[in-house]
Amino acid sequence: MKLDRLLAIIMILVNQRRVQAQELAEMFDVSVRTIYRDIDTLNQAGIPIVTYQGQNGGIGLIDGYRMDKHVLTRDELNAISIALKSISTSYQDVHASAVLEKLKGITNEQQPPESIFIDFSPWGGSPVLKEKVTMLKKAIETSVCVHFFYSNSSGEESEREVEPHTIVLKGQSWYLYAFCLKKKQFRLFKIARMKELTVDEKEFERKEVQLDESPWDKEWYHPERITTLVFTFQSRDLAMIEEMFGVENVTKDEEGRFIVRTEMPEDEGMYRFLLGFMDQIEVIEPIHVREKLRGLLKKMGEIYK
Repeated sequence: MKLDRLLAIIMILVNQRRVQAQELAEMFDVSVRTIYRDIDTLNQAGIPIVTYQGQNGGIGLIDGYRMDKHVLTRDELNAISIALKSISTSYQDVHASAVLEKLKGITNEQQPPESIFIDFSPWGGSPVLKEKVTMLKKAIETSVCVHFFYSNSSGEESEREVEPHTIVLKGQSWYLYAFCLKKKQFRLFKIARMKELTVDEKEFERKEVQLDESPWDKEWYHPERITTLVFTFQSRDLAMIEEMFGVENVTKDEEGRFIVRTEMPEDEGMYRFLLGFMDQIEVIEPIHVREKLRGLLKKMGEIYK
């Protein structure tokens, strides 16, 4: 994770005058080029890091600079601590605990008790998923391609080689946002569906992507894939439906029925999502979706008759 590496570099430079870029690269298991990109990021954030030439040269803070121990408040330190500990539930990072210890050293004040902990891992744990996320994180930081076999929502398997750009947590699932060399465009891959994941030696140049604009949302909501769904549900499920679809999408008709009108991409994933409600909802429109659900339920009935 770039954030914990940046924090660790700051703490290292605060605690020792100068350090070689190669030494930092080996410490964090990244390339020297990545370290210099990190230094540029820190400089842009206002941390005056310079490169010294000569026998005793290296990377260091500008002479006379001291970090104010109050640059981070106690509440801010606690927020960073919660974030790092929570993220560590999903991938292995040997540097996270070191960063946490160094953050404690910024101030001698006792930190407040942790009132919240975010556990991103599934129930029962998933060491395989955690290993995949860790591998992908390293590939992203070193800008190397990854190779895997992928099963889409329809169960179709294909072989992929991609340029990984970022890991995304969306809807309680982990995804890889990457440029697919086969499709020649960015795609979102569900990490749990990846098989035989390997890291290549092939390096790539990162493309300009505005991650803060969530480009995967725009691809998911492509007009050609969208269908408008209308369904009814019982009053006992009102709170759950309002929370899931938004109170603004829930109305009540003249007959007293609760109705939801929403838009979703029509694919196999949509039908599995709707069937997951079992008898809690009834799809009214569009008719072809209602008919397909009827057919799927008939097939299920044949299996269990």
